[in-house]
Amino acid sequence: MSFRAGQLLAILAAFSVPLLLAGQAPLSNEDKELQDHGQQIVTKNCAPCHAVERRGASPRPDAPAFRTLGRRYPVESLEEALGEGIISGHPDMPEFIFTGEDVGAIIAYLKSIQE
Repeated sequence: MSFRAGQLLAILAAFSVPLLLAGQAPLSNEDKELQDHGQQIVTKNCAPCHAVERRGASPRPDAPAFRTLGRRYPVESLEEALGEGIISGHPDMPEFIFTGEDVGAIIAYLKSIQE
């Protein structure tokens, strides 16, 4: 059996995509609700300055897009700051203190949007 390069690539692609998708476990309802709650929190509190979605620019050019935070440090490292109060180096950012439940939701959401 002989395949041309284009046919071989098409066959490989047909088998590779389902295998790649099969490696991603679907979210449980609980995980989805947690991420949705986190998205609501950051949209309400952070979106006026930061890009909080998978796409788009930050309204303030100097405010990092949340989808890129994982490039700088592990997103989980924000847990303590979120729970104890984020204090920024610039005066325009308000101090935020979140509950433990909210912190977990924010972290779950942030992890879900990282590039």
